[in-house]
Amino acid sequence: MYYNKSLSRELSLISLGLIKDKGNLKLTKIQIENIFESALDSLINHCRDELDNCEIDLENASQKILDSELQEGSNSSFSNVRDELKKSLKKIETVMNTLSLTLDFPKLIVSSGQIDIREDVNKRISKIINNLATIDSDIDQVMDGWRLKRLPRVDRDILRLAFVDINFLDTPIAVACDEAVNLANKYSDVQGRKFINGVLRRLQTVKLQ
Repeated sequence: MYYNKSLSRELSLISLGLIKDKGNLKLTKIQIENIFESALDSLINHCRDELDNCEIDLENASQKILDSELQEGSNSSFSNVRDELKKSLKKIETVMNTLSLTLDFPKLIVSSGQIDIREDVNKRISKIINNLATIDSDIDQVMDGWRLKRLPRVDRDILRLAFVDINFLDTPIAVACDEAVNLANKYSDVQGRKFINGVLRRLQTVKLQ
């Protein structure tokens, strides 16, 4: 269940990036469904790109090990280190192969109807676009001299999703903040992550008062 909520938050973030960032935006359920499908395809393609990059890194690392063996011989003082590297690379390769086979798992979950991720994403997106002005205003109150609109789009959407979790979906504050940090670690940069952390701490303090 935890994984499904994390997946729905990530799909919500990608979906929001496909929607114009302005108030008074009305979307039909069909439009949100189409945006969701595009977000799902983007997530799967992103995973495939990551796998391709890992495969290239694996090949490069393996080649370097082979080159070092040819240059120094099997009796080299580095032979034990190389052996450990080989074992590690083999494990990574096994994990990659398993991940490759299950890359369409998110789509299978959504299509199965057993777990309603689609509706969860729809609910999160609807809450944001229908309450955007209020959400942004409330976040601005804890921005400590900054304005939300000055942040990069992805950072704004991560904070909006956290706000919706805390104030509309009754998600425990610690869970909402942890999930937002995970999204920031994956989709934001170092400066963005630090800023999001600071705003989340202030949101947390305000909520607990």
